[in-house]
Amino acid sequence: MGTSKDLKIRCWIDIDGKKFFGTGRAQLLVLIDKNGSLSKAAKEMGMSYRKAWAMVEDMNQRGQQPYVELHKGGAQGGGAELTETGKKVLSTFQKMNDKITQTVQQHTDEMLGLI
Repeated sequence: MGTSKDLKIRCWIDIDGKKFFGTGRAQLLVLIDKNGSLSKAAKEMGMSYRKAWAMVEDMNQRGQQPYVELHKGGAQGGGAELTETGKKVLSTFQKMNDKITQTVQQHTDEMLGLI
């Protein structure tokens, strides 16, 4: 029986040594953009609204500009939408992550063949 080998890589951004943005937060932004709602995005990710809200607050406070604009509820209900900054950060992160993945895939067979 052969040995199974995998090369795994993750990319995230730290600010002052504390995790700030990675695939989880990128996915949250994708789902906020898709659903127009933080609660629906959180539910789709299987996380609590409180945790999703805390993640958005952290991005909004520690980023150069807010990433998500939250609208309070009322008769029409609340909502959430990405700001232009949030859209740019998400798009740039996705492109960067795709390029990293492509580069790793190009070298995976060679690298794992040496292990």
